[in-house]
Amino acid sequence: MVFLSLPILFSPDIFNLGGLLHTPPFLRDFMAYLLLLLFFYLNYYVLIPTLYFKKNYVVFTLLIIIYYLMVAMLPNTLINGDRFTDSPEFFSNQSFGNFHPPPFRNPFKEHFFEFLAVLSLTLMLKINSRLKLAEKQKVNAELSYLKAQINPHFLFNTLNSIYSLAIEKSDYTATAVLKLSGMMRYVITDVNNKFVPLEKEINYLSDYIELQKIRLDNAIKVDYFVMGDTADKEIAPLVLISFIENAFKYGVNAEENSEIKIQITITKAYLHLSIFNNKVHVYPIGTSKSGLGIENTKQRLQLLYPGNHKLIIKDNKDDFSVLLSLYLK
Repeated sequence: MVFLSLPILFSPDIFNLGGLLHTPPFLRDFMAYLLLLLFFYLNYYVLIPTLYFKKNYVVFTLLIIIYYLMVAMLPNTLINGDRFTDSPEFFSNQSFGNFHPPPFRNPFKEHFFEFLAVLSLTLMLKINSRLKLAEKQKVNAELSYLKAQINPHFLFNTLNSIYSLAIEKSDYTATAVLKLSGMMRYVITDVNNKFVPLEKEINYLSDYIELQKIRLDNAIKVDYFVMGDTADKEIAPLVLISFIENAFKYGVNAEENSEIKIQITITKAYLHLSIFNNKVHVYPIGTSKSGLGIENTKQRLQLLYPGNHKLIIKDNKDDFSVLLSLYLK
C-alpha cells in the first residue's frame, strides 16, 4: 500500500486529490507502480528460483526485458492510446495558467530506475534468504554429524563398563543393562530434537553416573549433586555428557587417589556445570579416540549457543576440571 501510494506522495498536486486521481500522468504512474509491485512477487517467487538459481540466465534476462517493456508501454497504451504526450485539450481545460504543449515523453526512461531498484531488491532479498537457508542446513548437517560421532563414542564406553561387570559376574549387570536400555531409548527418540526438556537430560546424566557407580562398586569417591528447578527449561541434548564421560574415563583407578566431583546448579536462566577429577594412569579399553566427545561438544556449543555460554577447561598436571555456564531456553 505504501509503494502504491508513492505516485500520490510525490505528486506536486497532492493537495488536490480530487483532480489528481483522474489525470493521465497519475493513472499511468499508478498502473506502472502496480506492475512493478506484481513484478516484485513474480521475480521473487518464480523467476529467480526457477531460472536465475538454475543458471538459466538467457531466459531470465529475456523475461526481465519483456516485463520492462510491458511496464514502459502498457500504462501509456491503455491511458493515451498510441500517443506519447498527454492531450493538449486536457491541459487547456485545467487551471494551470498559460498552456504550453507538453513535451514528447519517452516511456522507456520514465520508470527505468524504479524497475532497476525492484529488480535489485528482489535479487538481494532472495539471494540473502538462500544463503541463510544454506547456512541453516549446513549447521543442521554439522550437528547431525557431531551427534552421530558422540553417540557411538558413549555407547562403546558404556558397553566397556557393562563388560567389566559381566567379567566379574556382578549382580548389578542386569540393572546396568536396564539403565543402558533406558538411556539409549532417550538417545534414539529425544535427541533428534534441537532442544529437549532439561529434566530428561538431567535424568539421563544421573543414570549414566549411577551406571558408573555400579561398575566401580564404591572403589573411588564420586560426589554428584544437582541443585535447582528443572521445570519449564530446555537444553540442547548431549552437550554435558561428554565432560562427565571424560572424568570417568581418565579419572578412575582404584590403585590411585581417584576422586570425581560433579555439580550441576540451575538458576532462573542459567545452568552451571562443575566437574573435577584427579588424573590417574588408565588403560582405556577399545579404540575410541580420547577427547573426541569434548571436541565435538565444543563445536556444538559454538553452533547452538553462540555468545550464550562460557566454557573453561583446566588441564593441569595432576587434575582436570571443567566449568560451563549455559544460558537455558
